[in-house]
Amino acid sequence: MKKTKLYNRHLKHGAKMIPFSGYLMPVQYEGVNFEHLHVRKSVGLFDVSHMGEFYIKGEKAEEFIQHICTNDISKISDGQAQYSCMTNKNGGIIDDLIIYKFSKTEFMLVVNAGNIEKNWNWIKEKNKKFGNRLENKSDQMSLLALQGPLSYKLLQKIVRFDVQKLKNYSFFITDLEKFKNVIISTTGYTGSGGFEIYCDNNDVNGIWEILFKYGSEFNLKPIGLAARDTLRLEMGYCLYGNDIDE
Repeated sequence: MKKTKLYNRHLKHGAKMIPFSGYLMPVQYEGVNFEHLHVRKSVGLFDVSHMGEFYIKGEKAEEFIQHICTNDISKISDGQAQYSCMTNKNGGIIDDLIIYKFSKTEFMLVVNAGNIEKNWNWIKEKNKKFGNRLENKSDQMSLLALQGPLSYKLLQKIVRFDVQKLKNYSFFITDLEKFKNVIISTTGYTGSGGFEIYCDNNDVNGIWEILFKYGSEFNLKPIGLAARDTLRLEMGYCLYGNDIDE
């Protein structure tokens, strides 16, 4: 069973850990109802580092994305993200995912943890006639979800630009204090607004500390996967394997 780089921090916060998609993950800290309402009214931080990240680079990267995903990738610009899905030859959903467009020749696909191996094999097979460079960075990257209405005020304490001007489903690469090349996106799985923060595994503990240092003013709380599920359900977001599958 794998552990994220934040495993020991979850234990310090009193998390109940359970097996989930091959990882030991925090299901709750102070109770599902409490955590659900805290995100809706304030701000919470999720460790979702079990998610998968694939990079696709090449002259035919955009053409390849257009081929394997159902949404129209040509509708978004550099620095934007798009929700989509990949389907098999019968139209069944292999996985739903978010596509991040760095440029016409570079994309990142963020996929569900339980489907990483299946997705990777599918993408490698379909890429043979496109010849793009593929990199599975799932085991090298961590992902934090800072969610809730006060997440904007919290992040504003750390970065130098106006976070209120960021459009939904957009992203940028920045530094968070000493940590370089951090991807911050206006995406999430709660319906409460907020950000997702992609970073190197070696940086995630430091970024966690920064968020809680500035987050004390806003009563930032760690939130488990159980509340993540109730939040997404209340919002109407699909869960792979439950609402959608092949």
